[in-house]
Amino acid sequence: MDTLRRSAWRVEELANVWFAMAGLSLAEKSRIALIAAKRSQRASMARLQFSPLLRWRFGSANLGNLLIVPQSLRNADPSFWPEMKLGHMGLAGIGMSLRSGSPFQIQHAPEAWVRALHGFGWLRHLEATGDDEARSLARNLTVEWTRRQRGSGIVWEPAVLGRRIISWLSHANFLLDEADIETYDAISSSLGAQIVRLAATWRDGPDGYPRLLALTGLVLSYLCVSGHDPQLDEIEKMFSAEIERQFLEDGGHISRNPAVLVDLLLDFLPTRQCFAARGRKPPSSLLQTLCDAVAFLRFMRLGDGRLARFNGVSVASPAGLATVLAYDDLFAKPLASARPSGYVNLRRGATTIIADAGVPPPFEFANAAHAGCLSFEMSAGARLLFVNGGAPASSDQDWRPQARGTASHNTMCVNETSSAKLVRHRGLEAMIGGAPIRGPLEVKSTLEEANGDLVWTASHNGYLGRFGLIHHRKMTLSASGAAIRGIDRLTGDETPLRLKSDLPYAIHFHLHPEITCRLLNSPGEAEIVTPEGQVWRFFSSGAALSIEEGIYFADSSGPRRALQFVLRGTTFGDTEVSWTVDTRA
Repeated sequence: MDTLRRSAWRVEELANVWFAMAGLSLAEKSRIALIAAKRSQRASMARLQFSPLLRWRFGSANLGNLLIVPQSLRNADPSFWPEMKLGHMGLAGIGMSLRSGSPFQIQHAPEAWVRALHGFGWLRHLEATGDDEARSLARNLTVEWTRRQRGSGIVWEPAVLGRRIISWLSHANFLLDEADIETYDAISSSLGAQIVRLAATWRDGPDGYPRLLALTGLVLSYLCVSGHDPQLDEIEKMFSAEIERQFLEDGGHISRNPAVLVDLLLDFLPTRQCFAARGRKPPSSLLQTLCDAVAFLRFMRLGDGRLARFNGVSVASPAGLATVLAYDDLFAKPLASARPSGYVNLRRGATTIIADAGVPPPFEFANAAHAGCLSFEMSAGARLLFVNGGAPASSDQDWRPQARGTASHNTMCVNETSSAKLVRHRGLEAMIGGAPIRGPLEVKSTLEEANGDLVWTASHNGYLGRFGLIHHRKMTLSASGAAIRGIDRLTGDETPLRLKSDLPYAIHFHLHPEITCRLLNSPGEAEIVTPEGQVWRFFSSGAALSIEEGIYFADSSGPRRALQFVLRGTTFGDTEVSWTVDTRA
């Protein structure tokens, strides 16, 4: 009966997926089918490799001597241990009750929580306590894990496996010092087998960050554990090649998600140290990437010191970013431009503007990409004024489709349609990920200085295929930083365009939740007030100005209500809307 139910569910799900693909072109359907086939092949190979018939190849690996314990640069949460003692375990922003027993016995937990649990990054929270009871619990849970885990699934995804190995290596002293023989043997033998398994599977995970994380775990394993010197040269070459493939010339990651860099650098920096500790020169690609990526992260910071919310940047503690940027020995030169990554930075006075001027990432790297082309964020000093919605935390994934849409970004949205067509069907997303199926194929962008002002001029063709329209945006930041003048236009491709029917459009200006605003008596005018009492004025012409509710997704407390200015109108083909934001304070 269960088999019949599963089969019926599978048929229904496939039917729903096919329905979701009904509006796609033949080329798009073919690409989706190819990606789904590749993912299915990887999953099948993983199951075959570690089936009972072949698993023996990976179960007899012996752990050599531990030569180096890599430094853990991730900050510990002081509340984690007290909460665990109360029967609560919070991972990936999701809390689960432990009152029924071990965390490894919990059924139907969210995937993000499961990945974090089996990645063992939480060991750092327990080690930081200096508590013998916390150490004992860490050992017991790790040994329990070695006895429970077999086969395949999330636990053995290459990225999860790589993170777990990094965690066990980084906290080896915490787990193994003065441990009894049984505990030592259980952990060390399991670690040895996992290293062998990772060597066989690191290529099988999704492309991008997951694959590079898995490979980083393998490199650290070979550096920190004896007996792997014959493989070090080869794995170092693979590591260098993967870094060069995934990092752009300006230091950005090919996914266009700035937050990915923080996670990677928190692992790359200890890896660099381990190379030096073994008397080996770190790969030049690693050294150059560390330097370039730090410069890129500084480029992507607004006045509050945090990363601008583009293409997957979510709720994140500033501690990791601060840790990475504290490595002054990297001698990172300030980045003047981030054209390869598709971002623009305008700084004058106390005002900072960062804008998205890039096409969507390659499909295989775009799982977290947003449809925010030509959107911007702005800070005045340390205060955020205009912000994109950002990506929701793992515990709020139901908001993800809305957060990724164009309307959640500070840019123009035509006919309530995103500038990039996103995968929003859960079944389809499970097959191919959440990457944009189609988006702007061409984004033009120039940044010039004129009499001290910074002038950004850009356009994208994300609406050309569906509506025959191109979105143009021009923003001028005054030399003092006290005024921003903007113009948004819709035009035909090369000649003036008259649509068969008018289309609605909306230009969104999302305010940070701590910002208040009100309409003034004159049409098209409004006032913005910061908590410190600084007043900015908003002026517009060419469209109707309103204040509407919005949602800020990237908040540590979860999605928050916020306000937004919206300029609404209808376009007949060629349309122009102008707006200004300035302060006299």
